[in-house]
Amino acid sequence: MKTWGILIAWVGLMVAASGDVGRAAETSEKTSEKGPEKAAEKTATKEAEAWLALVDQGKQEDSWDAAAKLFKDAVTREKWKESLTAVRSPLGKVITRRLKSARFATTLPGAPDGKYVVIQFNTSFEHKKQAVETITPMQEADGAWKVSGYFIK
Repeated sequence: MKTWGILIAWVGLMVAASGDVGRAAETSEKTSEKGPEKAAEKTATKEAEAWLALVDQGKQEDSWDAAAKLFKDAVTREKWKESLTAVRSPLGKVITRRLKSARFATTLPGAPDGKYVVIQFNTSFEHKKQAVETITPMQEADGAWKVSGYFIK
């Protein structure tokens, strides 16, 4: 479905669709075994899972409210609600979601430098048995990790 790409285009982090996820996190992968990066990966993954729970429950507006400022600056609440509904509704309910990878990065294509964790989940939906969800939390100025990008492939 071509509409899947629309979701991340609003956010401006097209890294998942272009395959740049691996390259973007490649340099940070070596350092992710260190304490601060590993801790960031764990914290960001927990935040991503909480955010995905909102999405799974159909709480599109709440997911927008809980997103990073970068996300909110890129897409209005109403446009997010429309896009997310258009993409997720045909897939049906989540059957399983398993963490595939989480990689700390300080640079991502098309995004300002900062602290990011590119997280991928192998997800099975009611009407799409195999999908990869890529979710990219970023650390905000106040230290909180919030979602700045979401893509389903």
